[in-house]
Amino acid sequence: MPKVSIIVPVYNVENYIYKCLSSLKNQTLKDIEIIVVNDGSTDKSKEIVKRFLDDKRFIYLEKENGGLSDARNYGMPYAQGEYIAFVDSDDYVELSMYEKMYKKAIEEKSDMVECDFIWEYPNKEKVDTGKIYNGKKQAMIYARVVAWNKLIKKEILEKAKIEFPKGLRYEDIEFFYKLVPYLNKISFVKEPLVHYVQRESSIANTQNERTGEIFKVLENVINYYIEEGIFNDYRQELEYTYTRLTLCSSLKRITAIKDKNVKNRLLKLTWENLNTKFPNWKQNQYLKQNLNLKNLYIRSINKFTFKIYSKIL
Repeated sequence: MPKVSIIVPVYNVENYIYKCLSSLKNQTLKDIEIIVVNDGSTDKSKEIVKRFLDDKRFIYLEKENGGLSDARNYGMPYAQGEYIAFVDSDDYVELSMYEKMYKKAIEEKSDMVECDFIWEYPNKEKVDTGKIYNGKKQAMIYARVVAWNKLIKKEILEKAKIEFPKGLRYEDIEFFYKLVPYLNKISFVKEPLVHYVQRESSIANTQNERTGEIFKVLENVINYYIEEGIFNDYRQELEYTYTRLTLCSSLKRITAIKDKNVKNRLLKLTWENLNTKFPNWKQNQYLKQNLNLKNLYIRSINKFTFKIYSKIL
């Protein structure tokens, strides 16, 4: 059994995939497997991946295009490692990443280990240093909900029986919040070990009708907690998360949509959804207790200021 299985979805990343896979091939932790899922690439990605297949730790899978979530889900049943990790094929990692994270996981008997990362732009870099949090409820408030800076115990994923939502953006949000109730021990490696490469043409940087898929993802999360009978246990955390995501990052993305009809429809939906699902969101305990700049901004929002922020963000 390998110590770590690393799942790498690949779709038309011929300019990035070599650097990504090289950073995995040369990990200081040798007892790993790298599961490469070719999600129907039409460029030279496949030819580049084949250069690595003389290394028996690489497992090559090929499927019709189904999107990032579908490719990750496709790769998970093949994973034999004690822990599972995800790497996006246009990113790359530090060579010591999985040795450090696996060591931490074993030392602290962790269900999940999280590290910091680097936003890598064409002309600059920015280190993203996350907050150390304790327990499931703090995880919902403070964790960075991306899959690629984490090491997750395979046993936990098998128990949770969750997958990434196929065909939707913001897949990491749904995956992470469904995973949280199963995480009893979370550990941290306080070093930036992932290079999160920013591409203007990436899905995350393209705002259109699909930007509104955040509402479906958040609805899926809420419904999951209701179905599992734990909604009331996490109501404050879910309310704060819904409020923060819709009034901060999502609102900013929506205001960047060029199609005015789409933008206006999603702006209206933002306000209606928030006030329908959580009509008392302004009384949320996390919003009232922590007076940081983000929360002060959120607390300043009402029906009138929402219209103003929708124009200036």
